[in-house]
Amino acid sequence: MPSFRDRLIDPKSPARKPRRAAYALPTLFTAGNIFLGFIAILRAFEAAMQGASGHLGPNENLAVAAKAIGAAVVLDGLDGRIARMTNTVSDFGREMDSLADVITFGIAPAVLAYTWGVQFVHPGGLITDHRAGYFIAFLFLLCGSVRLARFNVQTNPVPKNPGRPDRKYFVGLPIPAAAGLVAAIVFAADGEPLQGWTFSALWLGVLGLLGFLMVSTWRYPSFKDLNLHGPRSPLILILFGSLIYLIWIFPQPVLLVISCTYVGAGILIRAGGLIRRRVRHTPAPERQIG
Repeated sequence: MPSFRDRLIDPKSPARKPRRAAYALPTLFTAGNIFLGFIAILRAFEAAMQGASGHLGPNENLAVAAKAIGAAVVLDGLDGRIARMTNTVSDFGREMDSLADVITFGIAPAVLAYTWGVQFVHPGGLITDHRAGYFIAFLFLLCGSVRLARFNVQTNPVPKNPGRPDRKYFVGLPIPAAAGLVAAIVFAADGEPLQGWTFSALWLGVLGLLGFLMVSTWRYPSFKDLNLHGPRSPLILILFGSLIYLIWIFPQPVLLVISCTYVGAGILIRAGGLIRRRVRHTPAPERQIG
């Protein structure tokens, strides 16, 4: 019985190239990514208008915008994997995917972050107006764009703290993970906008940290080398099924924990490397005799 990849091969092609229709499959996932980013931006605008009318409680529009970005993270992970599975990787698909990421994981979370965490904050303390929010949200978008550009031009980037040579790593925090954390925090808060300047200042600090992690050269785990065709142990299947069940029953805390864990993984890996390097180069204390 022919495999899925064999069915996509053009029988008239001597080089066994995929059919033309096969190239549309990963592009459809990228188009879905753009659509979800567009929906997230529109819902953030609607939330801003709803908040301006005096409704500052839990905002369904902000929650939907966060869900759209979270769903786009899943589609973004599928389009590249499907392109590799079907042997339809192309320069056009790669460029379109980058443009989609700028919209969905750059502009959309920046607008969502400002609307949820800055727009309805009463000025005071460290935040005397909303110009700091404008700047930090733009900085998040700018750092994400730089991260995508660096990913496109570098063929084999090396992180500051290289890991095992037989494993693949991301250099810097991937922009979908940064956008996913923004969406997870807004979703966990039921979309209720921040109004106190203290929490808003902390929120701007989180956005600034995400921007720094995206342009850093710190190592982040990559799951591109994960083989879904090979045999799996029952324990992995149980853990994976339990994770899906927990996300279904407790989506807000579970998605927030997953996002925080991945973002914090690069920080912990970097800190562990610095500690090991310092311990390795620390000279042993001299022993005095007499």
